[in-house]
Amino acid sequence: MMGKIKVKSNIVEIDGDEMTRIIWKMVKEKLLLPHLNMNLAYYDLHIARRDETSDRITTDAAEAIMRYGVGVKCATITPNEDRVREYGLKKPWKSPNATIREMLDGTVFRKPIFVKNIRPSVSAWKKPITIGRHAYGDVYANTEMRITGTGKAEIVFTPAGGEPIRQMIKEFTGPGIIQGIHNTDGSIESFARTCFAFACDQKIDLWFSAKDTISKTYDARFRDIFAAEYEKNWRAKFEEAGISYFFTLIDDAVARIMKSEGGMLWALKNYDGDVMSDMIASACGSLSMMTSVLVSPHGYFEYEAAHGTVQKHYYRHIKGEETSTNSMALIFAWSGCLKKRGELDGTPDVVTFADKLEEAARQTVEMGIMTGDLILVADKNPNNKKVDTEAFIDAVALRLQKKLKNG
Repeated sequence: MMGKIKVKSNIVEIDGDEMTRIIWKMVKEKLLLPHLNMNLAYYDLHIARRDETSDRITTDAAEAIMRYGVGVKCATITPNEDRVREYGLKKPWKSPNATIREMLDGTVFRKPIFVKNIRPSVSAWKKPITIGRHAYGDVYANTEMRITGTGKAEIVFTPAGGEPIRQMIKEFTGPGIIQGIHNTDGSIESFARTCFAFACDQKIDLWFSAKDTISKTYDARFRDIFAAEYEKNWRAKFEEAGISYFFTLIDDAVARIMKSEGGMLWALKNYDGDVMSDMIASACGSLSMMTSVLVSPHGYFEYEAAHGTVQKHYYRHIKGEETSTNSMALIFAWSGCLKKRGELDGTPDVVTFADKLEEAARQTVEMGIMTGDLILVADKNPNNKKVDTEAFIDAVALRLQKKLKNG
């Protein structure tokens, strides 16, 4: 291990599925292990392993992040019925991301990776827009039912030691569907506090949007908790930092965001944040050009790629066909994790390494060496060169070596 940089404390490594699992291994072997001495608490969330353990491995991984404080996660499959048949699963297990987010009580912050030769599709955007996504409840922890005929659907709450409270949902005259979702004041309060703290730390404006004109109880509760948190704990700090907070309807926020210069934190409920972060990422080049970190108010951090497992590329890979899959988000998941680990441990050499890794990745794209998704949206240049999955990582590795050598 002579000459390698020592990462002082354990990092929780959560492996994943399909093409991202292939890339994950390449990133470790080519960009990290040659330069770092790391202690990794490894958890394999491959869908077969999750099925084998009845998904206990997912809760084990979340508990490990609680112990060590910092984790990094590969993309994983959330199985539908097709995936259950494909992998011979016992059942369609719930989203591992939803499980981990619920256990850590976290907020997901996602921010596009800007490079000089890829301009956002929205010409007004000059600065990255950060999405703050509430990572609890809503459709990700729902209860659903198929209605097969006539009848009455109700929502019922039975207070401890009290009489049931009932409200009508729908008097069905034929087949249909119903869905029940929930949230808690405690989780919304954690979401609000984390968003205000993040905006204050980054010195950027905070927007929060929902649809309280239609959802006069559910969405309005989010609005009121954000307003109370701001007035009680953050107004003076925001004014001192020269930043602002405001609430608006989500449709108004979408219209405003398209004409803004960017640079703000846009806080959203769980599903809204999922959709809008993909919109921001796609407009900035690719879903693989997005950083993602789960921040818990309890002091836990989990870094991940914002995209999925790249299923189609995986099928081509196992056939021996060439793939050109973008590894930027996975690289930045590791660099973000390493920076946070270095900050918490007081090891600036680890932070410096992570910064140089990000610089090497960005500069590789800016030199015109890029994967197929980026070559389509990059500024036209005769030096642009489309490379396959491994060749891109090799190019980043070469540039990283030069940066480390030059100090």
